Amino acid sequence: MIDLSEHLRHVPDFPEAGIDFIDITTVLKDPVLFKEALNQMLELVSDLEFDIVVGSESRGFIMGAPVALAADVGFVPVRKKGKLPAETVSICYDLEYGSDTLEMHKDAIKPGAKVLIVDDLLATGGTARANIDLIEQLGGEVAGLLFFIELGYLEGRKKTEGYPVRSLVIF
Repeated sequence: MIDLSEHLRHVPDFPEAGIDFIDITTVLKDPVLFKEALNQMLELVSDLEFDIVVGSESRGFIMGAPVALAADVGFVPVRKKGKLPAETVSICYDLEYGSDTLEMHKDAIKPGAKVLIVDDLLATGGTARANIDLIEQLGGEVAGLLFFIELGYLEGRKKTEGYPVRSLVIF
């Protein structure tokens, strides 16, 4: 098994001073590393049952869509306000360095559907919590959350208490 943490790039003070940005493009550009990341992520959730994967713009698309494809389930994109063409539900939430609004198509999640949330990063938990709330607004059940990277020192898991959280690389 490859230790993927050794292949990530740290970019200090991006997008603003005090933020240690962890760049996953170093893994994404290498097909062996990218496939290894996806395989390891799928193994982390092999005990969970889910009908569909949800991923937030934009790196949640990059990680979530291939996880959905490999698990033979559909993928639902969660986008920033005004980017989806049909009727949406929305939620405002706090980020590590600001606030934003996320939207999901109103018909994206069927009531009772078991949903796996996939994203590249769990930091303060704001985006994860917003995804949970959107899914539950539509009657879906959150089966779990899966992250490539978790910044444990930011305690994002506190906003996801009560749900299974799996992270491949924890800093």
